[in-house]
Amino acid sequence: MAMRVNNMTFDCGDARALAEFWAQLFGWIVFYDDDPEVLVAPHFPSEGPALLFIPVPEGKTAKNRLHLDVQPTDRTRDEAVDQALSLGATLVGDFRKDDGSGWVTLADPEGNEFCVERGPSERGEPQGVRSYRIGT
Repeated sequence: MAMRVNNMTFDCGDARALAEFWAQLFGWIVFYDDDPEVLVAPHFPSEGPALLFIPVPEGKTAKNRLHLDVQPTDRTRDEAVDQALSLGATLVGDFRKDDGSGWVTLADPEGNEFCVERGPSERGEPQGVRSYRIGT
């Protein structure tokens, strides 16, 4: 038996605003209607996985127990970090190394942590090949 990730769900104060942040960062589409929940997906929500934003009354009180590690596909890690910061992210920790490896930990406008890693082209990997290296 197998399973797949359908949505990654964020509790948040302002679902629409947070969805707009992630949609701009990923270049994805925001899907919403009269429901307070907002979905962000690359194409159609059924093609998942997607990001689902659900408004809740309480604010974030502690560090995330789960976070996204994202890799740019059309720009460098540093350009993606600059874009995220310009969209309202905040710097949590900079773990870039002199040799170009490493990552940057950011928080979205509501404080959810995520890491920006180097993309495959910065790692010297051929197109379509995906590797899993710790600390890249």
